Amino acid sequence: MSPRFNRSSDRKSGEGRGGGRFGSRGGHRGRGRRFAELKIHEIDYRNERLLRKFVSERGKILPRRITGVSALFQRRVTRAVKRARHLALLPFVAESYK
Repeated sequence: MSPRFNRSSDRKSGEGRGGGRFGSRGGHRGRGRRFAELKIHEIDYRNERLLRKFVSERGKILPRRITGVSALFQRRVTRAVKRARHLALLPFVAESYK
């Protein structure tokens, strides 16, 4: 068998794509305090101005890594955006994208 097909045996543990054992993509950056800084404890689906910050130009919900909120608040934001869309407070898609 040629070396081209047997690459995994040549690699030692910890080498190659990513390097270390844990957190090979950079690790936790200590974000997720956006709502705590703004002193917002509940996300209301009727607060259109707040929810627009978490929706892209095309109407997609922005991911956690972009918005910088915790997982708990990302789930709450998602639920609030979907409720606001259902009640026609937020659009499902952008006007220019239709």
